[in-house]
Amino acid sequence: MKDTTQAEAGTLVERVMQAIQQRISGRTLAAGARLPSIRGLAETLRVSKSTVVEAYDRLAAEGVIQSRRGSGFYVTSHLPPLSLTELGPLLDRAVDPFWVSRQSLDAADDTLKAGCGWLPGSWLPETGIRRALRTAARADVAMLADYATSLGLPALRHLLARRMAERGIEAAPDQIMLTESGTQAIDLLCRFLLEPGDTVLVDDPCYFNFLALLRAHRVKIVSVPYTPAGSDVTLFAQALAEHRPRLYITNSALHNPTGATLSPVVAHRLLKLADQAGLTIIEDDIFGDFEHEPSPRLAAFDGLDRVVHIGSFSKSLSAAMRCGFIAARHDWIEGLVDLKIGTSFSSGRLSSELVLSVLKDGAYRKHMEGVRERLSRSMGPVSARLDALGIKPWIEPRGGMFLWCALPAGIDAADVARRALVENVVLAPGNAFSVAQSASRFLRFNVAQCGDPRVFRVLERAMRG
Repeated sequence: MKDTTQAEAGTLVERVMQAIQQRISGRTLAAGARLPSIRGLAETLRVSKSTVVEAYDRLAAEGVIQSRRGSGFYVTSHLPPLSLTELGPLLDRAVDPFWVSRQSLDAADDTLKAGCGWLPGSWLPETGIRRALRTAARADVAMLADYATSLGLPALRHLLARRMAERGIEAAPDQIMLTESGTQAIDLLCRFLLEPGDTVLVDDPCYFNFLALLRAHRVKIVSVPYTPAGSDVTLFAQALAEHRPRLYITNSALHNPTGATLSPVVAHRLLKLADQAGLTIIEDDIFGDFEHEPSPRLAAFDGLDRVVHIGSFSKSLSAAMRCGFIAARHDWIEGLVDLKIGTSFSSGRLSSELVLSVLKDGAYRKHMEGVRERLSRSMGPVSARLDALGIKPWIEPRGGMFLWCALPAGIDAADVARRALVENVVLAPGNAFSVAQSASRFLRFNVAQCGDPRVFRVLERAMRG
């Protein structure tokens, strides 16, 4: 019994050490930063104070951290290279922006992904994708073997320009650059616009991968509360005055994770504030095709002056066909093309051809009409099942797949998510989306992934503890 207890204690110490090393590797704890207090870290990781003391002592012995008498423990001045792969979650660590992504991507086939951010494969246009693949198989060898042009497939850029025009965004094909994904689009824009130490505004809550990507660029992240009509304009103005950010990243159509829709009034006020402050806005439109009625686009009001419009097709078409885009002012495109060549050389030609083939097929519009109707039919029953458990939606979304929901008072979403994961259900706890860590009672649900009644049985047990 004694040996087992010692082994368990040793494992806990190693886990605490790993959690600290991951934060240091990911620059969440920078060189010279003060580590959490022994009591504070013990409470966060749910271990004893003696376990944290031993972990800190071992890290100090390895030269990773140093003790300052009467002040605490600090990260040493020398840091290892940035390692995002070491930021993966442990089940007993604080939930971070990688938690939901890693659990969803690595889940076994029998895992229920109620918190993930994409549609089930059975909801996607399999017939259209297979038809596009057959067409590609018969195409000229250049489609299968050659690099794409520097801006990307011209025919797809022309089609994207027409699609954007339907939403009031005037973008010529030579103002559009194709990327591997929406994430790569943001990464390239961060490389183009930011320096380490710059400040970036995000919504609170916001899509958690915005946070992970911004941390990789070593910038300061400041959040502004999000309302059912968009960012809180008063607090947005205060953040501009206090922090002087260079960039603001947001969704306009069907905000992730809340499902809210930007109002025209808020859109105009945000653009006026951005113009006064010299602020650039990245508008992620990845959920645009999920809207029943088009909501305001900042890029339409702005004319691609201060707003950069991005998107991809991983949510509506296929995550396996990696293809995104950037629409920006003419004088930025050349620099962005150079960055793309320097970091990835070219976007995927085959993926672009497949996306073009599906989009220009009239079946895609019918497919999205069916998806919107199916999501609408799913929203009510899922909301009712959650309500029966005392889980209340923040708003009733006008479309899309997400419900942003509050748990009953006194229940922590991260605890619920950890317990649900043991029963092979992936949930999305609110603080993974929140810079201010103000969403501990919230969970994001994907109604398309909640069709199996086991989700609610596991959720009920996880809430009981």
